[in-house]
Amino acid sequence: MGFPVPAVPSDGERERVAELLQQACGEGRLTLEEFSVRVGEVWAAESDAELARVTASLAPTPLVGTSHTVEKVITVFSNTKRRGRWRLRSGRLGTYTVFGSTNIDLRDLATGADVIEITGSCVFGELKILVPEGVEVDVTGLRAFSNQETRLAPVPRLPGTPEIRVRVTTWFSNVEVLSKPAARKA
Repeated sequence: MGFPVPAVPSDGERERVAELLQQACGEGRLTLEEFSVRVGEVWAAESDAELARVTASLAPTPLVGTSHTVEKVITVFSNTKRRGRWRLRSGRLGTYTVFGSTNIDLRDLATGADVIEITGSCVFGELKILVPEGVEVDVTGLRAFSNQETRLAPVPRLPGTPEIRVRVTTWFSNVEVLSKPAARKA
């Protein structure tokens, strides 16, 4: 007499749970970073019970701080930081920096978009974009007398995470795209 073997979730079940997580992210109940971590757990789940635990603690309603929608970040002779919980409904963000510094942290972003497009320009300035590990990032754009550095962790892309496309024209500027692991929450 042996112990019962737990049922292994099918790909269809995993995709259904990943879609639920993506919807929760779009509603502001999960940040992009939380979504990335949980969707990784979906594909690593070895039993139906493990799969069920991924969605068990979802907040029933959006958390405070997710109602402010950002579509443009404009920085002129100053410093702008966009971090914490915020919403990007359309999947598009315009960034315009002139003689300044713009820091955009996408780890606590709430969006249901499959593709996040960041476009704009940076003239005599700095643009720094922070993304969670496991997302695909494509950086393009005209660079003149500028530095561009992309430092992403060597981890596989997590299925279901959005692709991030950065298309910024730079003149005498510095553009950095970095990934950081999920912050440990108590």
